[in-house]
Amino acid sequence: MGVARLTIDGNSYVGAFGIATEKFALLGGAISAKKHETIEKDLGVAVISATIDNSHLVGIYTAANSKGVLLPFTSYHTEVEHIKKKLKEFDVTVLKSDMNALRNNILANDKIAVINPEYTRKEEVEIGDALDVEIVKREIGGFKTVGANNILTNTGLVLNNRVDDQEKEELESIFGMKSEQTTANLGSLNIGLCVMANSRGVVVGEQTTGFELARITNGLNL
Repeated sequence: MGVARLTIDGNSYVGAFGIATEKFALLGGAISAKKHETIEKDLGVAVISATIDNSHLVGIYTAANSKGVLLPFTSYHTEVEHIKKKLKEFDVTVLKSDMNALRNNILANDKIAVINPEYTRKEEVEIGDALDVEIVKREIGGFKTVGANNILTNTGLVLNNRVDDQEKEELESIFGMKSEQTTANLGSLNIGLCVMANSRGVVVGEQTTGFELARITNGLNL
């Protein structure tokens, strides 16, 4: 198990800058070699540096699992080709959607994805095909931005604090695992944007308290 507290570009919302899967992680931002090594060590995967739409906020604009990567249509051709070159064995798909902050709107692991209910049927099919997962369209805790406000790996689930007991039970049934609820970064409900996580480890924002971190690691079964 790897656990680290970091900032990227001086920001504790580390999940806005990167996204992790079981097989790789995509990372933007101006980050030192030491922090880069820490992320690779604690998540146990190779880290690929990238930009999306000339932005380092890779963790907001991309969605991914161990089967594929979704990029927004605002990505530059050179950025798409760079990611395809680095991730040759994975399906890299450009999604044409007005909701182009893909990670914010998609909560996925290698089996299932809950997506923003405002995605069209066509977009829903494209997301499911790209990630090779079952799709569920719904809000979580009143948030349509399901990826920004929750954390999901193959082995763990952490929900935002606005989820009530009935919904928690429903979601645990959908995902097939127990969950924890918490905030991160001193009370933020945007817990998905505060972390990069997979089944091997988690990188959290530096402002995350010990109590919040304990809830996160427990929910992720780390």
